[in-house]
Order: sequence, then structure tokens, then C-alpha cells
Amino acid sequence: MKDGVFHVYANEEAMESGEYFDYPHPNLTQFVADVNILCSMMADGPLKSFSYRRLSYLSNKFQLHVLLNELRELASQKAVPHRDFYNIRKVDTHVHASSCMNQKHLLRFIKKTMKEHEHDIVCYLKGQPTKLKDVFGALRLTAYDLSVDMLDMHADRNTFHRFDKFNAKYNPIGESLLREIFIKTDNHVGGQFFAQIIKEVISDLEESKYQNAELRLSIYGRKMDEWDKLAQWAVQHKVVSNNVRWLIQVPRLYDIYKVNKIVSNFQEILDNLFRPLFEVTANPKSHPELHMFLQFVIGIDSVDDESKPENPLFDKDVPTPEKWCDDENPPYSYYLYYTYVNMVQLNHFRRERGLNTFVLRPHCGEAGPVQHLVAGFLLAENISHGLMLRKVPVLQYLYYLAQIGIAMSPLSNNSLFLNYHRNPLPEYMARGLCVSVSTDDPLQFHFTKEPLMEEYSIAAQVWKLSSCDMCELARNSVIMSGFSHTMKQYWLGPHYTREGVAGNDITRSNVPDIRVAYRYETLVEELTTIFKAVLNKD
Repeated sequence: MKDGVFHVYANEEAMESGEYFDYPHPNLTQFVADVNILCSMMADGPLKSFSYRRLSYLSNKFQLHVLLNELRELASQKAVPHRDFYNIRKVDTHVHASSCMNQKHLLRFIKKTMKEHEHDIVCYLKGQPTKLKDVFGALRLTAYDLSVDMLDMHADRNTFHRFDKFNAKYNPIGESLLREIFIKTDNHVGGQFFAQIIKEVISDLEESKYQNAELRLSIYGRKMDEWDKLAQWAVQHKVVSNNVRWLIQVPRLYDIYKVNKIVSNFQEILDNLFRPLFEVTANPKSHPELHMFLQFVIGIDSVDDESKPENPLFDKDVPTPEKWCDDENPPYSYYLYYTYVNMVQLNHFRRERGLNTFVLRPHCGEAGPVQHLVAGFLLAENISHGLMLRKVPVLQYLYYLAQIGIAMSPLSNNSLFLNYHRNPLPEYMARGLCVSVSTDDPLQFHFTKEPLMEEYSIAAQVWKLSSCDMCELARNSVIMSGFSHTMKQYWLGPHYTREGVAGNDITRSNVPDIRVAYRYETLVEELTTIFKAVLNKD
């Protein structure tokens, strides 16, 4: 690692002479310059007016399209045998593994575990090995006493704009010890209980056949062995399925680790995060379980409360990671840049060796400064949330032109940052941004056994979405997901990568050609408007 970026050398001699493989990647100066250009574009008056007018035009154009073509779209959907909204593929593009079950499911699981594993030693209290029945004995609880209300894990009106209270909801009955026992991969029982409940959720997904999920698991960057422990958990408990892919979420918690003297600078976090990945790429036998697990991992996510105050100053003179020794947390863009640039190096290396590569899909624009969305636009494959785009017409228009995926979770936002009726999802969709519906945290926000269907059904009721709108959202979720090209061909049709009607197969996606043609022609028209100006200037 040099200046916070990993480099790959052919051998020891090459390392001594400093001849590393020169994989192309954006340097910090270039990134900062691009961020500054985008920030000045966002503040430019005429450009704001232009973008706002184009977006308004797109909204109204869609209304006109619906008025003229709604009945034709419905007729073409009815003409397709077998397919309807229930049996097209949908992907939950943003859901955290530790809350992928609903409250009732977790409650039933805890009660069952209390009966079947009451004599298992699950933790150490005051240095003494403690059985599960003694843990609940200390809390003065029996299986009969437990109820959903007692678990108290549902986000309510008190969590609105209170991310700290929301995080506390991850603790069953408000006890962090129970969270440690039941929904952690690295604990005294080797994550056995967590694996069992994840397998039950996977089994529900497989039973429904048409629903798939991309679950997030955490790597903190505190220790070098975190990857191996996580991979060992996944392989040992066989938490694999054709319906599930994994993303790795990295919480932005450097300041907490620094204050507690777990790390001395930011580079240590990057080292713990990426060195095992480079090692296993160079020699799969060095971490055999990690090599197996990574075949089901599709990307890296950056998570935390975006509304936390941060020092927004981020220029080319910012300290490199080995010199970042302050107690202060680095800015969001700093985290994202160094994660991205190391992923670029890693992906070049993995592609050379015929291995799967990873994408960056951070939480971005949920709250906090709009500059986060600039970093997301430049670096991310797609983002989660994107609520703040509603305040920045220039960026929103750019996200539309680039068709960057946005995984939105209206029920989650309703409990945390934005009332449901103010959510911009229907507006984004009408304008043609690539949006999908996701659940985020079923444990905190959903009541039914099928949280993704619950999310879709509430959206359809509140915003009066048509069957065609729902199928378009589902198709978007598959396109922006990390499932393999082969699976997407099976789900959407063999030519799904082609643009326009040529890439649509209504017998699989249930999206009418009329809708796909409208989206494609509108996007081409917008791009033509811009490039025409560039060509005329030249």
C-alpha cells in the first residue's frame, strides 16, 4: 500500500525496483477537480434552470404518454399468457442481513431457540460461561413472556430524524447482548443462530421463487481476520442460494475506533479491509473459505448516518490515509474515493486471473449534504436512497442521463427522514430515472412474511401505480442487481443488454414494448439535445 492505495507487483525484484502493474485508476487530484466541476455546475443559475425545465418536461411528457397509451399498455400485458406482477422476477436491491426477517419471525425463532438450546453456552458474563436459559433468567423472562411489543424492534414516530434511536432498535428487548447472540456472525456460538434464521429467510425466498435479495453483511476494518471469520461462517453454515447475493457493508466509524485506540490512522482500516482480498486473489489457497465466499459477493456498500456533521473540506492537499491520524472522521467523499480506488486495483487484478469483480453501491443521499451525491455520481455503480436528489435539479438530470440505479426504500424513509407522501420515488420514476423498490430493514419497518411485496403493495396503493409501473420497477431492480449475466438472461430475456425494444422480452418481464420504447426514445432525445449543442459549438 502506498498513499492509501494498494499496488500489485509481479515479484520481490519488481517490488524492490518499484515496478508495479500500472492499473489505470483516477488519482486524488483528478477526483477533487471533477468534484469541484460538478459542485460549480450544481450552483450555476442558468444550468439549474435548464435542468429543472428538462425534468419538468420529462414529468409532463410521461403524463401525456400515460394518457395516450395506458390502455394499450394494459392490453399488451393481458395478451401475455401466464405472466403477471406476481410471477416476474424482483430483486430486493437494498436489505441488511441482520434485519432481513420480520419481527414475528424473529420472535418465533427466539422462543424456539430458548426451548431447544437452553443449555448451550452462548456468552461469558463476568468472566463466567453462561447458558442461554441463564441469560434470559438474568433478564427475568420466559418464552411465554416474550411478545412482539416486548421485543420493541419496530421503528416508530420516535425514530424520525433520530438515527441513534433507530440503531438502538436493532437490540431485542433493548439488550445489546441478545443482538450479539442472535444476529451477529462472530460470537460465542459461531453465528449459529444468525445462520439458522438467515436460512429460514432464504427458504422463504426460494419458496416464493420470484423474489430475490441482496443482503448486506458487515466488515468493520478493525482487524485483519474479519474477512476470514465471515467467510468461515458463510461456508460452514452453507448460507448460499440462487436467490441471494451478498454485499459487504463498511460502516464509516473511524472516529470511534481512533478514540478507543483500535486503530492509529485511516490507512489501517483500508489495510484490514483490502489486504485479505488481494492475498486471496493472488493465491486462493491462502484463504480457501474466503475464495469460495467471494464468488457470491457482488460489491461493497458504505453505511452510516449521513446527517452526522463532517468537515466538508476535501481538496488535493488533504492528508493521505497513513497521515490521517486525527480523532475526526474523514469526510464521506474521502471514504468513498479510497474504497473505490482500491476496488479498481483489486478488480483489474481479479479480472486478469479470471475471478469475479465487485462494484461500489453505497448508501448515498439519504440525508446530509448534497455533495455526497456528487461522489456517488462519479464513483458508484448505483446508490441506495438518493432522496436529496430532489433538491438538486442539475444532479438529478445527470443521474437520469447516466441511468445510475437508485434503490429506494419509501417505508424506511417514512420512519427516519421523509414522510411517505413527500417521497420523490413516483416523480423519479415518471421522469425516467432508473429506480427500484427495496425494503432496507424488514425487522424495523415491515409486518408481513413477504416484505418486498408489502413495499410494492403500499407504493401501488398510495401512488396509484399501474401494473405496468410495477413491472417496470421490478425490471429495473433486476437490471441494477448484481446477479450474473446468465441469470438475468433467464429472467429478462437473452438480449436484455440491448437498448430499447430490442432488449425487452414481454413474455418474461411483463413490461410492454410501448413503455420500453417510450423510455428509450425519450432518453435518446435528451442526449441528442445536449450533444447537438456541443457539436454546434465545435
